Amino acid sequence: MSKNLIGFKPISWFLRMTHLNAWQHKVISRRGVYRYCETVDIDHFLIFVSGRNEVQCWTTAVNQSLRIVWQKIKTQLILAMSFLLAALWYCRRLYAYLAQLLKWWSRYLQRKFKKNLSVLAEIDLLGYCAREWKGETKQAKQMKAAYEELFWRYHIKYIRQVRRDNYCALRAVLFQVFSQGIYFPSWMKERDILKLPEKLLYSQGCNWIQQYSFGPERYTGANVFGKLRKCIETLKTQWTEISGVKDHDERGNMCNILFSDESKEYKLYEAIKFIMLYQVVEAYEQMKNEQKHVPILFRLLFARDTSSDPLSFMMNHLNSIGDTGGLEQVEMFLLGYLLEVKIRVYRLHKFNTEEFQVNYPEEYHRDWQEVCLLTEDDHHYHIPIIII
Repeated sequence: MSKNLIGFKPISWFLRMTHLNAWQHKVISRRGVYRYCETVDIDHFLIFVSGRNEVQCWTTAVNQSLRIVWQKIKTQLILAMSFLLAALWYCRRLYAYLAQLLKWWSRYLQRKFKKNLSVLAEIDLLGYCAREWKGETKQAKQMKAAYEELFWRYHIKYIRQVRRDNYCALRAVLFQVFSQGIYFPSWMKERDILKLPEKLLYSQGCNWIQQYSFGPERYTGANVFGKLRKCIETLKTQWTEISGVKDHDERGNMCNILFSDESKEYKLYEAIKFIMLYQVVEAYEQMKNEQKHVPILFRLLFARDTSSDPLSFMMNHLNSIGDTGGLEQVEMFLLGYLLEVKIRVYRLHKFNTEEFQVNYPEEYHRDWQEVCLLTEDDHHYHIPIIII
């Protein structure tokens, strides 16, 4: 059926017309046109040419179809991409805002509950000592020996750190009074402590109480009585509520909450300060009128040049508590006396001396409850935990 194209020279023209020039040129340059033409079957050649044209037609049709489809969906696709980009940008901004809000809220909670927790959880005593006293100085060696003495001889295994400010001693004592469920002292049960400010003003004529300072607040004038009443109300309410709880763990949780609230916490301290002043005024009147025996701590207090009477005591000592100074030893005696508790203090800087362990006050009743403090310098106090 097929015939060979032998000697037919117009074949090169036909190949050029069917777009096979490049393939033909390669063959001719290597083998020669006549030799090539002798091996090509005309039917196969025609099938090849028609298939090539058919592929080109299909390619053109597909390209045209894709172009039409693209023209139809291009607008919708651009809108969809724009919407997606806008949504991604909005989500990113929302994420950044929520992250910032979460960060702020976390800091607020830390300030409210963690950093404001003025009495921390108990930690190992010797571990605390190793962290605080790493050197080999004479003072460091003395402190390490004192802590080891507390651990082995006095069975103090843990310590609760107390915030280092000028309310430190008041905080350490009141926290233990509340957490142990100690009730009001007997003398407070016999009178209404809410009326003490008015009693000093009207019954005993102490107009100078208007110069009373609430910690860093220097002078409050006529507002002093209203503020003092609020402080005493807070002390009475919290003391009554916590001391009425029988469960020790529940009392501890209530104390942790109370001593995390700066506003309530400072009102407690100012109320105790004022009650200390009230006790001093009463003792001063008794000594002046020689009515009855006055505890020796008041004689020590009035023997100081800076506290020879209640006014100088308030101006030179009491007003600075919580502001520029803390409790001195005489005020520690007074604090134990008015709360009717024995305050036992381990003074580490007095290690190997008779003053290493002292009681405030020295004259105490056997039925008084005991609270313990630990100090390295008589200024900042911590709460020791005894495990027997």
